[in-house]
Amino acid sequence: MTETHTAPVARTLAYHLSEGTGPTIVFLPGYASDMSGSKAVALETWAKAAGRAFLRFDYSGCGESPGAFEDQTLVTWRDDALSLIDTLVSGPVVLVGSSMGGWLMLLIALARPERVAGMVGIAAAPDFTDWGFSEEKKLTLLREGRIAEHSDYGDQPTITTRDFWNSGEANRVMIAPIEFSGPVRLLHGQRDPDVPWERSLKLAELLTGDDVQTLLIKDGDHRLSREPDIALIRRAVEDVVTTCSH
Repeated sequence: MTETHTAPVARTLAYHLSEGTGPTIVFLPGYASDMSGSKAVALETWAKAAGRAFLRFDYSGCGESPGAFEDQTLVTWRDDALSLIDTLVSGPVVLVGSSMGGWLMLLIALARPERVAGMVGIAAAPDFTDWGFSEEKKLTLLREGRIAEHSDYGDQPTITTRDFWNSGEANRVMIAPIEFSGPVRLLHGQRDPDVPWERSLKLAELLTGDDVQTLLIKDGDHRLSREPDIALIRRAVEDVVTTCSH
């Protein structure tokens, strides 16, 4: 059953928390996605069977969490995650970030270094406001305040606002070494049309820890939601959780 949590600034967040042994696995969805995606649900199913604590949730304005989507920014969604981790979870966490969730994963690790024990990135897309928009789109954002683009993942167009873009530009992380010493696993499909797989190689290079592994799936797309893909993700999460538990 979905529960709710009231975050700072009176934001209400929908979440599912499964009790179990730690570290708690926290799933961070991608842009305009939600906690009901196949990867989040599959990982929760595995975690429950393994007796592992697991948290999945919806950012403000997404899924079951109320709010206007266009009022949100990268920072409000980071703060949503921090509020849930600080309030609902005790002890260390392992962050699993999908696409934009991979960017939030890094921001959370930098904000709570004492809490984040390990990370798993799935087609992680840090700094996509920098490299993911043409100059024309950036100018449109600045002039008009928003852009609407066709989405391959749903019936509705993907909306990006100037406030979100500005928030992203102010919180880029791949401009210097990223201080993190825990285990990290990065999975990326080499047929990803949205996030170049080379971004994961660059991220692995910037992370300061030694226990960083990158897995490239040659025929994988952006979602990595096929059964074999989910099996690889599950194995990566299990590897990180086991490493953190020792």
